[in-house]
Formats: sequence, structure tokens, C-alpha cells
Amino acid sequence: MDFPWHKLAKLVALHDDDLDDDSINIRHYYAMDNKQALIRFYRLLRQYGLNDSHSGNISYLHESDFYITPTGACADLLEASELVHCTMDDTSVAAASMDQHAHRAIYRHNPEARAVIHSHNPYTLALTLNGDDFIPVDLEGQYYFPRVPVISISFKTYFEHSPILIATALAEYPVVVVRGHGVYAQGQSLELAYKWVCSLEQSAKTAFLARQAGTFSEDHELKLE
Repeated sequence: MDFPWHKLAKLVALHDDDLDDDSINIRHYYAMDNKQALIRFYRLLRQYGLNDSHSGNISYLHESDFYITPTGACADLLEASELVHCTMDDTSVAAASMDQHAHRAIYRHNPEARAVIHSHNPYTLALTLNGDDFIPVDLEGQYYFPRVPVISISFKTYFEHSPILIATALAEYPVVVVRGHGVYAQGQSLELAYKWVCSLEQSAKTAFLARQAGTFSEDHELKLE
């Protein structure tokens, strides 16, 4: 089942009259600049339990460069002025998130990506520790992402291997999971990347609760016709 990207783009863009089906250009959802929007979404991830106070990271594309949360950032206290500017070359910026190279690789391999979010979704991580791809059991989850790839990366070589592995997966999927670590999502806006992170966690929570309730088993598959 092909995902109707143009329909979602129209929804997120609040039915912008200038948006057409052939050129998805999701404009900003909030009346604020991208830095303020990034801060807002970073705090929402913390508020809804998708990150703790000092985990995860977010970036957005700005012309040919990008802005990212600083390393060790506290979601409760971070200010827009503290976001770190990074270029697309391989220069490492000391103040930027340690995941800066993964974000850079994602933008390089995904020309349509305008924002990247990394979070630590607890239900998603719990259900994918076995390394198997995540298959949603709920209709909405299957509608958005029938399969979510799970990547296994050694913690010892994480920063060496993660950028290309994550970027390659996100070239085909809107969201991926690194086993035992977290979720990475890319989108044509900060809001869309945030949607993927939240929708995945909702599906994972539903799957977890269904297993606890005994109402779902692996040999029972919900089919979208």
C-alpha cells in the first residue's frame, strides 16, 4: 500500500492553496521561526516521555547548513540562542550534539529531508530489543508505516557506523529504530518528523498493551484492504 504523501502534506500545511500534489512543500505549522519551533518540539518530546531531561537531539535544515541542539542540552532550559550551527562538510563542532554526523548524513542522503529528530521512545525500544523490525498491530500504524526497520549497531563503534546506516535506512523509511538506543525520524518539516516519532510510539504502546491483555498474538495479523 503506497502512502498518500500528498494528502498528509495538505493536512500538515493547513490546506495551503499554493501546495500541489506533485511538489510537496510543507510550510511551517506554527507562527514562529524554526529555532523557536525546534525548542518547542524538543520540550514536547521531554513532556510526553519520549526523552528524559538531557537526551535526544533535533535539527533543521537552514539553506545549505543545519542547526542542531547542543551536546548535553537540557530540554527544560534550552534557549533558541543556544542552538548550534553546523555545515555539511565533515567538520566536527565541539558544542553540537554528538549525533551531528548522523544528522549530516541524513540530509546528504535524503534531499527532501528538512528536519531530523532523535528520541528514546520507551515502548518502541522495549518491543524492538530482539532486533526484529517493528510491525504495527493497529490500523493507523500500518497505514503510516507497515514496517519500521530496526538497525543493530555495536555501542563500541556507534559513532563510526551509525551515520551511514541510519541515513541509508531513512532514505527508504520516514522513521527507523536503532536497537537499544532510540528512534530517528526525518521529515519535510519539524512537525512532520515529530509526527513520525509520536505515531510510532503510539503504535508500539498499543502493541505492548495488546500483548499484555492477551488480545494479540504473532500469528494474528491485521490486514488493511
